[in-house]
Amino acid sequence: MGGQSGSTAAGAGSRQVTTAAGAHRDAVAALRAQYAALPPRAPVRLAKSTSNLFRFRAPTGPGLDVSAFNRVLSVDPDARTADVQGMVTYEQLVDATLPHGLMPFVVPQLKTITLGGAVAGLGIESSSFRNGLPHESVREMEILTGDGQVLLAGPDTEHADLFHGFPNSYGTLGYALRLLIDLQPVRPYVRLRQVPFGSSSECADAIAAICANGELDGEPVDFIDGTVFSGDRMYLTLGDFTDSAPWVSDYTGMNVYYLSIPKRRTDYLTVRDYLWRWDTDWFWCSKALGVQQPMVRRLWPKKYLRSDVYRRIVALDRRYAVTDRISTLRGQQPAEPVIQDIEVPVDRLAEFLDFFHREVGISPVWLCPLKVRDETSWPLYPLDPSTLYVNVGFWATVTPRPGEQAGGRNRLIERKVAELGGHKSLYSTSYYSEEEFWAHYNGPTYRVLKESYDPQGRLPDLYGKCVRGS
Repeated sequence: MGGQSGSTAAGAGSRQVTTAAGAHRDAVAALRAQYAALPPRAPVRLAKSTSNLFRFRAPTGPGLDVSAFNRVLSVDPDARTADVQGMVTYEQLVDATLPHGLMPFVVPQLKTITLGGAVAGLGIESSSFRNGLPHESVREMEILTGDGQVLLAGPDTEHADLFHGFPNSYGTLGYALRLLIDLQPVRPYVRLRQVPFGSSSECADAIAAICANGELDGEPVDFIDGTVFSGDRMYLTLGDFTDSAPWVSDYTGMNVYYLSIPKRRTDYLTVRDYLWRWDTDWFWCSKALGVQQPMVRRLWPKKYLRSDVYRRIVALDRRYAVTDRISTLRGQQPAEPVIQDIEVPVDRLAEFLDFFHREVGISPVWLCPLKVRDETSWPLYPLDPSTLYVNVGFWATVTPRPGEQAGGRNRLIERKVAELGGHKSLYSTSYYSEEEFWAHYNGPTYRVLKESYDPQGRLPDLYGKCVRGS
């Protein structure tokens, strides 16, 4: 009886995979037909309902409907892999893998980040000190390129150059339609230890030691990130998997996760709640929308305590310049958004934070160490495989100084990051000159890839998209 049931289940699983593969082939054929129907040489973009980019610009050109590419095609628990379409969100992906006791190697913090977006635009989380960035756990990708072809790109394929050049290309070389990724095993809970520090240098030294050893005080560390509340008050949050928990905290309702960090030296979360601990309040950015006020929070539907909801509100504000108009009516200069993630080597972290507190003054600030685990080159975001970097994330506005040029504080940050041998993510506004940009993001290699896979320039240019806004 048991054998028969197992055979039936296996057969059902095989039929589901076959059906999913057929649906994917149909979706690819339909997308290629859409592409072919566009006017020759017309610029191309994706028509997406959600975005986690912070370049709020009106779309131009025809939009490709990619709504059919939102399925987890299969999960193989034995091989620990998932076959996933490019528009699948990490929320969908996690919900498909956790029942198998598995999760992606890196799960970016926000639920609606798509797998294809995290690979093309980079992503990071508290497992990145051991697992690198999302693209490093990709085995192969099916990519719609600028010339309308659908190519299979992997490290050992004919299109290995596209595979390695795809990360940090932001949809300017092509769009990932399907990705085969590696998964890692999980346990049901994550124990958190909140470790306080009184200076940036002490915190940086601890990050370097913990990441090198994978433990603190003889206890394992599976995850590490940090929260800087001020120049002399910061915490590293160390997480490790566990099979049981004496209690489980809930930060999906009235309680706010980041506010618990200074209060609880030890905490426990389910794996799923740990992965999305930052999404409920968009790290701490929901405060600017009033959502952390108890009265507002009680009235705010729980299902709308999500980063994508907050971002839509901010997008409407940017579109209609509501906040800027209020500032003008009050006789104030509009605030400068400083929404960035940068990486600096861990031995330059204290120098960057001291500069940041002095010149920018935003708090809190997020810290997340990372080290690429694949020594193969990722040329458009060149990180040294022998160096531990720390991502520093900051998302707020500042009041311009008298006579300060537009984007003055962002430009100051860009110069400092370059001086310290770091890099800056491109999901938000950038101010580099074209010469500076291509020096940071490997212009010669990019131009070769662009000529090979988008010779007619149907897709945007990387500098044009990320700096000029074209």
